[in-house]
Amino acid sequence: MAGNTLLFKSNYAVSSKIEPFYKGGKVQISHDEQYIFCTCGPKVNILQIDTGKIIHSIEQDDQEDITSFSLSPDDEVLVTASRALLLKQWDWKQEKCARSWRAIHNVPVASMTFDCTSTLLATGGCDGTIKLWDVVKQYCTHNLKGSSGVVHLVEFHPDISRLQLFSSSVDCGIRIWDLRTSKCICVLESHYSAVTALAFSPDGQTLISSGRDKICSVWDLKKKAVKRTVPVYEAVEGVVLLPGTSDYSQMGVKGEGLHFVTAGSKGVLRVWDSSSARCVFTQVLPDAPALKIEEGDLDPRSLMHLLPMPRSNRLATVTAEHNILIYQMPALTVQQQFVGYNDDVLDVKFLGKDDTHIVVATNSSQLKVFELATNSCQILYGHTDTILSIDVFRKGSMFASCAKDNSLRLWKMDLKSGHVRCVAQGSGHSNAVGSVACSRLKKAFLVSGSQDCTIKVWDLPDPLPDVGCEPVLMTARLTEKAHDKDVNSVTISPNDKLLASGSQDRTAKLWSLADMSLLGVFRGHSRGVWCVQFSPVDQVLATASADGSIKIWSIQDFSCLKTFEGHDASVLKIIFVSRGTQLVSSGSDGLVKLWTIKTNECVKTFDAHQDKVWALHGGSKDDLMVTGSADSTITLWKDVTEVELAEEQAKQEDQVLKQQELSNLLHEKKYLKALGIAISLDQPHTALRVIREIRQQEDGIQELEKTLLKLRQDQKASVLRYSVVWNTNSRSCLDAQAVLQVLLTHLSPEEILQYQGTRTHLEGLIPYTERHMQRISRLLQASMFLDYMWQKMRITGGIDSVNLDDDEMDTSPQSIFIIDKQPVEMTDNPVSRHQQEDEEEDLEDSEKTEELLDEDESVSTSKSARVNGMKPNGVNRVVDGGQVSSEESEDEDDVMEITAKSADSDPSKTANISIRLPVFCKVRIEVLAFGKQELEEL
Repeated sequence: MAGNTLLFKSNYAVSSKIEPFYKGGKVQISHDEQYIFCTCGPKVNILQIDTGKIIHSIEQDDQEDITSFSLSPDDEVLVTASRALLLKQWDWKQEKCARSWRAIHNVPVASMTFDCTSTLLATGGCDGTIKLWDVVKQYCTHNLKGSSGVVHLVEFHPDISRLQLFSSSVDCGIRIWDLRTSKCICVLESHYSAVTALAFSPDGQTLISSGRDKICSVWDLKKKAVKRTVPVYEAVEGVVLLPGTSDYSQMGVKGEGLHFVTAGSKGVLRVWDSSSARCVFTQVLPDAPALKIEEGDLDPRSLMHLLPMPRSNRLATVTAEHNILIYQMPALTVQQQFVGYNDDVLDVKFLGKDDTHIVVATNSSQLKVFELATNSCQILYGHTDTILSIDVFRKGSMFASCAKDNSLRLWKMDLKSGHVRCVAQGSGHSNAVGSVACSRLKKAFLVSGSQDCTIKVWDLPDPLPDVGCEPVLMTARLTEKAHDKDVNSVTISPNDKLLASGSQDRTAKLWSLADMSLLGVFRGHSRGVWCVQFSPVDQVLATASADGSIKIWSIQDFSCLKTFEGHDASVLKIIFVSRGTQLVSSGSDGLVKLWTIKTNECVKTFDAHQDKVWALHGGSKDDLMVTGSADSTITLWKDVTEVELAEEQAKQEDQVLKQQELSNLLHEKKYLKALGIAISLDQPHTALRVIREIRQQEDGIQELEKTLLKLRQDQKASVLRYSVVWNTNSRSCLDAQAVLQVLLTHLSPEEILQYQGTRTHLEGLIPYTERHMQRISRLLQASMFLDYMWQKMRITGGIDSVNLDDDEMDTSPQSIFIIDKQPVEMTDNPVSRHQQEDEEEDLEDSEKTEELLDEDESVSTSKSARVNGMKPNGVNRVVDGGQVSSEESEDEDDVMEITAKSADSDPSKTANISIRLPVFCKVRIEVLAFGKQELEEL
């Protein structure tokens, strides 16, 4: 935007997306600890840990869900199993399937793992069998039977020389298989619930197993007996042995015995001493109050997987809400967090000084703060029920949230570290708080609207506590019964003096913030009002409703000024952009629309979501926009209006330069380069002009052939496409046919068929070419008719030669000339034959016809021909040195007159002859006069 000139926005482009990449199932980290592999329906997504970006996505062709997968220890081979009972081996770096084969299992594969050599693959099926595959030689080596029910866990012993496989199924036992004999040599029985994880000691003599029966068992593999049972008091989903090479004193590890870490339903990591069965360390979660969980529901903070990262001395956990957290040991500090699935995105706002972060409210009790540069996420605990709305103070370091737990909270970001903490909280509503708004001029107060139909005004504590301190309590300064139904939206005017509210009772109301007195009511919507927004510059209010419309209201007289209709369903959110001259709206139809207020025009519709777009917010610099949808996708948009205008201007300047260059090339007769420029500009008319210039040369046919054959393949395809268009017009059909003749003559059918859309183009040529052929056929018939007429007409008399002159033409017949009506061939006339042998002179046309014939063969009204010698073709036939002319009679009966005058110098031998023929004959002569030239060109 230059100076103070306001530039209307015309387009937004998707800058980036935060999409779901993990919806439950197996998670595995590569051996080099750079990538995380996780399932998401029919795909295996590969997340780069450093950047937080999805760099590869392996997808099943049959769109069947992936039930299990495994990555080889050398990070080279990925094998997936789907519900289609197929095993597929992938080159995951190239996203290509190397081979696929049918699993011998009769039901889907539930688990799989590689041995340490990356050669053997074990698959456990839901049918209770285990298959072993040699992925190098590509055959099944073992078929192990004996397990009951689903085999959900398979692990190779780390010492490959033992050739042992451990498995567990629904019978809660751990089976040890000897691969040399393909027999089960032992069943370890200690658990009374499903075994979830196995961990081997470095020497391979000790095994630790965890289960959902809230115990961990330490096994002596030599004696195949339990050494110790450790009561954990929570359902354990993962267990990892701590390596003995590092100092873990911060985690309570003091002795040199085996210590292991557990992760389970309580959502915390705990360290245990295997020799004493004591918990030596328990992780503390920050700001994590007790949640309201219904009986039978899973705690969203439960840990479902625990994965070791020994190279970097880290641990990775996966929560029940599909969040992946990476901890740095020994302090167990959170290093990175990735959100695999957001569920419904209910609200989203920009955060930070330069919009570097976004804060997201999803269908959960946790707030998520994303750093846009890395997609790393900070999860904020505080609310105990679903968060419904967020609003941000100016300068973006503080924001407020409200939830179904009837409370609202104030959060503050440390701009240096980026950490966000709760600094204040308030409660007082008797029902869910659906909307919250922050003051605009100063960080002075909050306004909340609730499903209890009331609006409360909250004063912020002064001074605000620092980040890390205990949150202070806020109390409501004013409370007002505002609407008859739920309050869906509240917003504060730019001067902090007015408040607007929208409700399910189909009205919006204007309030004075000083005393919460009602100033006016906006009535006009036929369904509930979802969103209200003040204009940043004008004294108007915008409302969005479930009736699919957006209305602009005057806050002076509360009248409706404008109505925008275009969404097919409820309009959920609106924001002002371009200094209040434009609107952006989002709706239940999954669409985002850009409107210009002055013209009531929908400038652009953006379709990037598959479900309701609940969240919409604009950046502080008016160049960014973020949307969030029920499809779990967050989309970041960038204004590209100026970029497009600059590109369009540069394109126009480039076209002007190319047009000038094209003219110069035509003047210099550099046709090949000129035609190439015309094709690059995609201008068929300019290309036709070049073709005509080439054909007008003396050796036009050869020059055209040489030029067309030197073109690139894509340029030839463009010329063929242009020829189809030219062929539809009789003015340019000859040029089209000339191009087609060269292409079809010198290019093979196989080469032509490689051009894009060739079949369609050739089909388009046929009907118009047939029509041109029919027109030429009619011209040929006309020429034959004229041949016949001239051959059947004969002039007899005593004159040796006849000279036709229009200046001395006499239309009245003379008595000394007789029109012989007998059918005598003119070519047999001895006088004519003698004259033809004495003198052969070229034909000179007195006039040349410039107009082209249309399909109805329109002709000119008159034509004169000068003939100096008889020619047998009958087109312009010589009659003894005479002159033949034709003109219309002024009589009622239209006739054509052929008048002749003697060429002899003796006046006594001068005579005229007039032959009266129907005008139909004259029309045929005129048709022939043009048609002959056209036929010769074709």
